[in-house]
Amino acid sequence: MKSAKLMSIAAIALLVALAIPVSLAAQDNHTALPYPNAATPKAIDLGPLKAQSGTTPTSVTVALRLSKLAEAENLLTSLHTPGDPQFHQFLTADQFVARFAPANADVAKVIAALAKYGLAAERTTATTLKVTGLPADMENAFAVSLHSYEVPAHGNVTDYTYHAPLTRPTIPAEIAVSVATVVGLDSRPSFRPHNRAVSQKLTVAPSTVQSAGTGDAPGSFTVTDFANYYDVQPLYRRGVSGSGRTLGIMTLASFTPSDAFAYWSALKLSVNKNRIKIVNVDGGPGAPSDASGSLETTLDVEQSGGIAPGAKIIVYQAPNTSQGFVDLFAKAIDANSAETLSISWGEWEWFDNLENSPVTDPITGKTVGAIQATHELLVRAAIQGQTVFAASGDGGAYDVNNDLGCFGPYSSTQPNSCSLTLSVDYPGSDTAITAAGGTTLAVTLELCLNAACTPPYYTINIPHERVWGWDYFEGFCDAIGYPNPITCGIFPAGSGGGVSVLFEEPSYQFFLPGIQRSQPAQFFEGFGLEYALPAYYPGRNVPDVSFNADPYTGYVVYYTSSVSGFGIESGWGGTSFVGPQLNGVSALLGEYLHSRIGLLNFPLYSLALTGRAYGKYGAPLHAIAYGDNWFYYGRNGYSPAAGLGTLDVANFAETLRDPF
Repeated sequence: MKSAKLMSIAAIALLVALAIPVSLAAQDNHTALPYPNAATPKAIDLGPLKAQSGTTPTSVTVALRLSKLAEAENLLTSLHTPGDPQFHQFLTADQFVARFAPANADVAKVIAALAKYGLAAERTTATTLKVTGLPADMENAFAVSLHSYEVPAHGNVTDYTYHAPLTRPTIPAEIAVSVATVVGLDSRPSFRPHNRAVSQKLTVAPSTVQSAGTGDAPGSFTVTDFANYYDVQPLYRRGVSGSGRTLGIMTLASFTPSDAFAYWSALKLSVNKNRIKIVNVDGGPGAPSDASGSLETTLDVEQSGGIAPGAKIIVYQAPNTSQGFVDLFAKAIDANSAETLSISWGEWEWFDNLENSPVTDPITGKTVGAIQATHELLVRAAIQGQTVFAASGDGGAYDVNNDLGCFGPYSSTQPNSCSLTLSVDYPGSDTAITAAGGTTLAVTLELCLNAACTPPYYTINIPHERVWGWDYFEGFCDAIGYPNPITCGIFPAGSGGGVSVLFEEPSYQFFLPGIQRSQPAQFFEGFGLEYALPAYYPGRNVPDVSFNADPYTGYVVYYTSSVSGFGIESGWGGTSFVGPQLNGVSALLGEYLHSRIGLLNFPLYSLALTGRAYGKYGAPLHAIAYGDNWFYYGRNGYSPAAGLGTLDVANFAETLRDPF
């Protein structure tokens, strides 16, 4: 592990704010909330919510259990196993509901039980209820004490409030058998977008050599460059554009649609002016803003819709809360209108267990219930033939350190004082979703050694496409006087990857060389909290497949900033580009095959397990054998750094026609 140079930085106030016992805080769903970052100040406890807004109703989502989950999981496998009589016989939404959704009588019992507490419940999807009531009634129903919190203004973010419970909620005993979880008792902004820009400390000189196989300069690539490099053009030449398909973007920030049309127009792509439909979930996330992460939604739409210019687009957008997150998946999957879906927001999979500290049983805590509820929704998506992608994160092998920083105690004489935790991002760690990792393209970078950016330059040569990990800047950081990767701003930037400690290794990864178990001696420590993560856990490995995600070989985004207005911004990257790129690619594949595809992990891993993936003419995958994500290294085959490697899209399309 490359930890020799890593030292602790000052404890980040964000964790203090996020680790506060939280409850259902009243929040206007039409106010855009910022996503959490290192600049987020500690929240101020304003006292009991019922004393602040006791007469204002609030709502939560009650997620109901599938009636026959084991049968549904088995069906998922059969639907994706070539030769099985049920192969690709995907269910319609109505067929799924009839077979697996909670019975109407059971739902009526839940609604009646909640009414005894003064709560009104209505069914919003096959497996979710919107439950509304006064704060005091919520407290009585779920055995919690709700407090209101205020986060002071900071940067360009105005102050805002949220609510959260002081203790872990309890589901009433009479409905516990039917309910998977309740979300919404905690209304903090929780999730982060997985995009990243080039660092201000690592400036590229104008004379940078272009990488092979692309037309634009590194950092200014477009979907056209993507199509050229990853062999999409043969599909375009056959007239495949995503026509007749609908792709869905699930997001937690709104955007300016004209940005996407300006981007597509600049590339001379022929698109329908009415192709975008916006669906607000839980009232929507509010107006577009930099602080809320609107650039994320913008690039998601531009990338997916640019790769599949003939496809329709539905943007499902919800508030940045745990409730919004679950309702987002529920809405998009229950509607079953989009054949492909992607989300580029996430958080450390273990992070939710820090809520309502101390959590005495983190494995079975309330947030694990929310994760299970989302998993059941993803199982439904796969059974309906929907293909769903998630960004694997931009924190390399250290997702939690990327989100929350390092914790000491800091000492300049102890260079290893950073408390590193190997960790992966959720929802990419779910077994029923395809996790999108990142690479760096082959490139020569000339970096500025002085403020004027005059010669001599510092040259970095990357001869092969490699795992995205910014450790390749370590020599340059030494040269400019930042020998510590943290203070230089390069740690732990890279392709999110590793081993889940919440989801078991799925069958499609069985017997595959390169699959790993969780490492021993992994702890999270900070602010009096300490978690020992399971050692040698046979967990789901992420990512599954990758494309270029390094900002230094990254992309241009057309974006209307809430601060500076419209601009064409270069130097953007992150695995948040790869998720929507795969979304667009899958829309093309769906048109080419004239069918839905379902969970893409099954055909991807089948190629590797049967020896059809690599190394010959027409190979659908290219292994990424170089580079690392600060812990896991690339290899000729699967690695928890770049997954199975990158797709040759045209060749992959042909293998899907012949799945045996």
